[in-house]
Amino acid sequence: MKGGLGFREARRRLIRALETGAYQHEARAAIDTKNLLHTGQVSAFDVIEIVRRCRGQNHVSSPHHLVPEVEVHVLRRDGWYVKFYFLGDPDAVFISVHR
Repeated sequence: MKGGLGFREARRRLIRALETGAYQHEARAAIDTKNLLHTGQVSAFDVIEIVRRCRGQNHVSSPHHLVPEVEVHVLRRDGWYVKFYFLGDPDAVFISVHR
């Protein structure tokens, strides 16, 4: 997404949100299998470790399918899929965290 938040800034903000608890989860179908952070199967610390291993080549972003003004970020690393966006700073909203 041109003009959007770059990988480094998105990673920094996401880690800060996870460290401070400033995150929430988007309501969605199949949340029990698609968001393991929401169900408690992985912790915020676990997600931080996944995110820290990510590099720019593990990141893509695109407009949210319902709210095009919102940039959605996807990180793929070591079989993990982490999809999120920001509603303010540092509030992150997780759509998916799963393998």
